[in-house]
Amino acid sequence: MPILDGSVQGKGLSAKVTIDRDALGVPTISGSDRADLAYATGFLHAQDRFFQMDLLRRSAAGELAELFGPAALDLDRRQRLHQFRMRSLAVLTAASPDERRLIESYTRGVNDGLNALSARPFEYMLLRATPAPWRPEDSVLVAYSMYFELQYDELESVLARAALRDHTPDDMFRFLLPDVTHWDAPLDRAASPMVLMPALPAAKPNWSLSLARSESQLDEKPIAGSNSWAVAGPHTRHRAALLANDMHLGLRLPNIWYRLSLIYPDASGKMRRVTGASLPGVPAVIVGSNGRVAWGFTNSSGHYLDLISLDDNTVNGLRYREPGGSRFETAARQIESIKVKGEAQVDLPIAVTRWGPVIAIGNKNYAIHWTAHDPNAINLHLLRMEDADNVASAIKIGRTSGIPTQNLIVADLDGHIGWSLAGPLPRHSAPSDGLPISGPDNHTWSEYLTPDEYPVRYDPSYGRLWTANNRQLSDKDQDKIGGKDADLGARASQIRDDLFMKDSFDESSFLSIQRDDRALWIDFWRRLLTDALDDAALDGHPQRAKLKQLVTEWNGRADADAIGYSLVRSFYQSMYDAWFGGLDAELRQVHPRASYRVANRRAEAVMETLAERHAWIPSEISDWRAFLLNRIDLVIAKATHGGAQLQDARWGSTNTSRIAHPLLRSLPWLRTWLAVPPVGLPGDVNMPLVQAPEFGASERMVVAPGHEDTGIFHMPGGQSGHPLSPFFLAGHEAWVRGDPSPFLPGPTIHQLIMLP
Repeated sequence: MPILDGSVQGKGLSAKVTIDRDALGVPTISGSDRADLAYATGFLHAQDRFFQMDLLRRSAAGELAELFGPAALDLDRRQRLHQFRMRSLAVLTAASPDERRLIESYTRGVNDGLNALSARPFEYMLLRATPAPWRPEDSVLVAYSMYFELQYDELESVLARAALRDHTPDDMFRFLLPDVTHWDAPLDRAASPMVLMPALPAAKPNWSLSLARSESQLDEKPIAGSNSWAVAGPHTRHRAALLANDMHLGLRLPNIWYRLSLIYPDASGKMRRVTGASLPGVPAVIVGSNGRVAWGFTNSSGHYLDLISLDDNTVNGLRYREPGGSRFETAARQIESIKVKGEAQVDLPIAVTRWGPVIAIGNKNYAIHWTAHDPNAINLHLLRMEDADNVASAIKIGRTSGIPTQNLIVADLDGHIGWSLAGPLPRHSAPSDGLPISGPDNHTWSEYLTPDEYPVRYDPSYGRLWTANNRQLSDKDQDKIGGKDADLGARASQIRDDLFMKDSFDESSFLSIQRDDRALWIDFWRRLLTDALDDAALDGHPQRAKLKQLVTEWNGRADADAIGYSLVRSFYQSMYDAWFGGLDAELRQVHPRASYRVANRRAEAVMETLAERHAWIPSEISDWRAFLLNRIDLVIAKATHGGAQLQDARWGSTNTSRIAHPLLRSLPWLRTWLAVPPVGLPGDVNMPLVQAPEFGASERMVVAPGHEDTGIFHMPGGQSGHPLSPFFLAGHEAWVRGDPSPFLPGPTIHQLIMLP
């Protein structure tokens, strides 16, 4: 168990450091030197979360098989292709002396914290393994792990679109992948645009439209994203600007974030208090507030990865045509050796082109050109956010930070707000079609925008900013972001409309928006269902009548007890299955993870158009009305399967939490210790309260800089990764219920003194 009280000696400390923990185990670290605080942060991360840190570095480097054996080989092969351990060493070489000093101090703290435990972390005893010491480059690997978390899905969507393109004629492809929809909520406009959808193709789809009962899942993998918004000082009770941020990621135990508060003098001698969420493995506060500035992130869903087809250009396997020319180049051959627990190491041959490593998909070869491979992908500049004094300085820091490119929203003590991108932004010569690049020219980016070229918005006249992984802008600046993987926009438009419903906000009203589970996105399908159930449709069909009653009486929210939402959601899914189930089956013959939803994150807008035009009626159905009634009857059959009643179809019974430690997959007998008791969750995709069984808000933060004492912070799970710790699930219930728990750590319960 971690050391909570007393004193310890810290190698390389310049002065005393004090660690005060509150009743949730959240530490306040106080010292006179920022590098000393990095040491203490590493010590705490290792004592509470070392196994999590180990998984992050091993995952990024492709070294999990060394710990788990052959079962992890496939993942290691995928990750090792990118050679991030080699790249992490280059990042450290390029770091400034001050940044390097912080990383080295943090590394000493991690290893001292690990060695100070009376026993190795319990996971290693279960795995019969010994934890390997932390190295400075491991912190860079943890940062690289977030590139996989936030950007690598772009590869899957490009492949899905390529498979879709091969299956559809031009007019069908344009119809299925619209660039803009009526759901869009760009932050440079106070209302959604009026949008005409592409014309409906004259010919019916060339895949089967089927009424067969689908076995497809209710949801594809939710988009890795987040919500963030801010209002300017004139719209708050503090007169300081107010910020909200909830980052949507996979939910597990322990949670990805680790709360902390840092107190230290900055370069000018002024005392700083920086509070927020840290990432175990890294000494920085990722999102939070420093008393002058509060900042938050959402995934930008831009264009950061190209697949370059080598099939038409490749001769003798590793030769490929240089861009724009007739000469051929030869890919570099390299070997990566993967250690495997209990077995001989496995050699992975890698071919590297001028654009990046080669990946084989089916019978095709592609070069992966990804921002994560470039030298500016990772740096330590985000640490400087702790000392930002205003929106302008925070935006400048963000635009030079090496992180997976994010929407950055900033609020400051003087009432100003701002938005820009943080992280590298490729310079694209033209908007991408979202497909693999082929042909002799291979137009992919070769350089990046300068910080001054980034799109930015300061203090809009209406005093509000919002981001939710949607298309962020309505003008040419959106082309600088690019990308075909933006969220539908229903979530963003609901947040925007919530922000315009009032003129003044406080922390509790922001929390209400974060917890907004009104299912506005599904109103269209609710009306379609109830309109179809007219008197003639109900005559002699008591189950249809009961379904209509339940849907009509529904309060419009995706709360855990919502029967109507569950039934309408099932109806929406049944329409998708009829229209696109056959297409998905064909696409998965090309690539096992391909589907229409993966190719188009905005499929709902296309489905609405099909329904408005009464289109694509399966051949075995006589007309549109019969089609809808067939889908409704399928909903009834699913809901009443096995003797269940329609009124049993509560949303929480489907949307039940499955938050657990990763070892539970192989050690299910430890469920009592390594999992949160399951609970029916409100919320869903396409609304502010994003919650799925294993996906949702990995933190919720509401804070006005300078007024952190009235801020709010939620986190699933607790501070500790040890199931016997009192901090293992401390604070989790507040996250579940939405109780307004404090942003700042509470009164000191434990105190640990670190001495040089």
